[in-house]
Amino acid sequence: MKLIIVAVCTLIFALCFLADAQESTRIPRIGVLVAGQPPTRPSLEGFRQGLRELGYVEGKNIHLELRWDEGNPDRWAEMASELVRLKVDVILAGHGVAALGAKQATTTIPIVIGATSDPVAAGLVRSLARPGGNITGLAFYGSELGPKRLELMKETLPKLSRIAMIWHPFGLNLDFVVKDVKATAQSLGLTLHPLEVRQRDDLESAFEAARQKQAGAVLISQGAFFGTHRAYIAERGLTHRLPTISGEAEFAEAGGLMFYGQNIPNTWKRAASYVDKIIKGARPGDLPIEQPTKFELVINLKTAKQIGLPIPPNVLARADRVIQ
Repeated sequence: MKLIIVAVCTLIFALCFLADAQESTRIPRIGVLVAGQPPTRPSLEGFRQGLRELGYVEGKNIHLELRWDEGNPDRWAEMASELVRLKVDVILAGHGVAALGAKQATTTIPIVIGATSDPVAAGLVRSLARPGGNITGLAFYGSELGPKRLELMKETLPKLSRIAMIWHPFGLNLDFVVKDVKATAQSLGLTLHPLEVRQRDDLESAFEAARQKQAGAVLISQGAFFGTHRAYIAERGLTHRLPTISGEAEFAEAGGLMFYGQNIPNTWKRAASYVDKIIKGARPGDLPIEQPTKFELVINLKTAKQIGLPIPPNVLARADRVIQ
């Protein structure tokens, strides 16, 4: 009988040891919600670079579960729920709308926001200093940068009197963004024409409306929708010979006239440090939301020449990067 008891105890001990060993060698799984379509976006590569610098190697000590919305913002809740069913350790939500979908799907799995405008106003966190709950990450100044982009366009086109603003309302309340831009437009002596779009097909009619309203330039709002369709938007600007400025990091590279804002790939790179801290035991609600400290101006001179627009030397001198 004693031998049987010893044997059973030994077996139980071995099983427990094996379970502990398996748990200690388990590879963390990170769910990633990305806007647009494959192939890899620069923002995602920024996140991967951040992971590599922290010592993570995909397939060896970390695994990424990538999910793309393929241009359909209605899929965020569905994709977030799928990641929850997979029992990922952390969800990286690329922007505010994705984070809202993830928040609806789980209150326990940690969520790191890649970049979003005012996560407090969006109802994602309680405060920037102490987010609380299961969400943390990085923010950008959506409402503050809209007016700055307007000022840059006025400097570029001193005789500008009318400007269109193309914006998308999905998921987040962006009325405050339009309100701030309107106030700045009034102070600059500009008439602002907000043009709401909800799907890709609305973009062409929005540019046509801008022409009909005699707008001399177009301000493109910021968000996942505009990131997904940046190339098409840049093409519409060229077709209608309208100067465009956007807060989407790759907009100027896609053929838009100007980008002003934060470097989103660098922001996603910073998001890797949040994921690392959470994997190592930090609670997301205790990690303050990080805000940007540096903004970039990128000007596409090739586009400027195509639409016959000379860029004033004082604006060109402030550019962090010029695309020839």
